[in-house]
Amino acid sequence: MLIEDYLISIKVKLLTRAVIHSFTIVKERAILDQGYFRARLTLKNGDFCETVEFFTANDPTCITESYRYQWIDLTKQKLRKRWDNVEHFPGLPNFPHHIHILEETNVYPGRSLNI
Repeated sequence: MLIEDYLISIKVKLLTRAVIHSFTIVKERAILDQGYFRARLTLKNGDFCETVEFFTANDPTCITESYRYQWIDLTKQKLRKRWDNVEHFPGLPNFPHHIHILEETNVYPGRSLNI
């Protein structure tokens, strides 16, 4: 899959999901076999999400190398969930994939994700 095709598929998902009210693309980049996408979303209930993904082309698909998807309340003060693969919890199953739920300190094993 071409990087440009993957970027298009991300935008289609954001445009067609009923839970998303609106979104703003902060940055997107496609360079040879690498891509980057960052967007801010407002959900139908008023909550806020930010999504960041770095990916590489690996025929026939793209592989997400690093990601952060953060969901916070409408005041942008209270964390609901954050999924990421920053390598700071090596003792968790499925390291480095993990989820922060309601508090930064509430960390649970996660799984590899992409938009």
